[in-house]
Amino acid sequence: MAKASDTCTFCGRSGRDVKLLINGINGAICDECAARAYDIVKEQLGATKSTFDLDQNDLPKPEDIKAFLDQYVIGQDDAKRCLAVSVYNHYKRLLQDKTDDEVEIEKSNIIMVGPTGTGKTLLARSIAKLLHVPFTIVDATVLTQAGYVGEDIESILTRLLQAADYDVEAAERGIVFIDEIDKIARKGDNPSITRDVSGEGVQQGLLKLLEGSVVNVPPQGGRKHPEQKMIPVNTKNILFICGGAFDGIEKKIAQRLNTRVVGYAANKETAQVDRDNLLKYITPADLKSFGLIPEIIGRLPILTYLNPLDRTALRNILTEPKNSIIKQYVKLFAMDGIELVFDESVYEFIVDKAMEFKLGARGLRSIVEAIMMDAMFTMPSGKDKELHVTLEYAKDKFSKTDINRLQVAG
Repeated sequence: MAKASDTCTFCGRSGRDVKLLINGINGAICDECAARAYDIVKEQLGATKSTFDLDQNDLPKPEDIKAFLDQYVIGQDDAKRCLAVSVYNHYKRLLQDKTDDEVEIEKSNIIMVGPTGTGKTLLARSIAKLLHVPFTIVDATVLTQAGYVGEDIESILTRLLQAADYDVEAAERGIVFIDEIDKIARKGDNPSITRDVSGEGVQQGLLKLLEGSVVNVPPQGGRKHPEQKMIPVNTKNILFICGGAFDGIEKKIAQRLNTRVVGYAANKETAQVDRDNLLKYITPADLKSFGLIPEIIGRLPILTYLNPLDRTALRNILTEPKNSIIKQYVKLFAMDGIELVFDESVYEFIVDKAMEFKLGARGLRSIVEAIMMDAMFTMPSGKDKELHVTLEYAKDKFSKTDINRLQVAG
């Protein structure tokens, strides 16, 4: 007869017949009995409500959402308004009375188009922070069709489950931000010539996630642990926000707007086109001509754009937001008991270089990091408790760094 420690006290199965056996003082319990016991405890104690559940009264209104985003993202009012309304309507959809089946509100996934460093990822992350829902960022460039080197489409939901601490109910109300969506554009006009496993193949795989279906998700990833038990996740109530730079799409927009028309045939509407920001005229037709398939465009009904950052916006981003770059460095030095002070002329120098390198808001951080690297290395060990960054200091430190090679010609 087997020992008590080798057999589950509840179901009587041997340790050889179960995945995991947890030993106690006078008995043991297997993984399946432990899972059943957990469900029973939740039901008996009424603890079935998810940590991430929302209430209609607690749900912030669109104006509140935009005001919150204003604390973290400078400018981009059109994108903020669009996101605020879309997210608000999405969560109203989750909270609608299930007994009223006459009108069913459909899910409105979002696609954001804008140059690099304009705040696409920051907008999505800030909204998730406000609503206290599981949120994950996925890079579309690593996704491939099932069976090829790369990550499966289902790995998107694996990361969302991890963000929700494997609470399936919470994950099914979460937000997924798919970055670099433009990198999975169709590689050629004729899809039948060759197998496009990291382009159109990924788009086809994303359709079922965006539309809403029950997907079997591997909790530890799909290929390294084929023996693991799958977790079914319903994507019907998961909000998908896609973002991409769509580099070169301005040419598609210009062709559609016929901005090159000159002479007597040119109409007044053509003359009024803002050629410095053609993204404001973007339509689903432009996404299709860029390489997204019509089916996936139809599942991303909310299309918004982000303006390129001008000098004023970059200057404000540097100092104004709640988590501005300058405030972050001031806090880093303050944790070592060092007071950090910048001259106004240093801010202008940083913005000048950011405009020169054309890297958006990300370029600001790279430039500040280059200027502050020496001080961050030496001052924590030194005795000085104050650092005053002057324009001469900034120029000297910046000239000695490799980042200076980023300069864009012309």
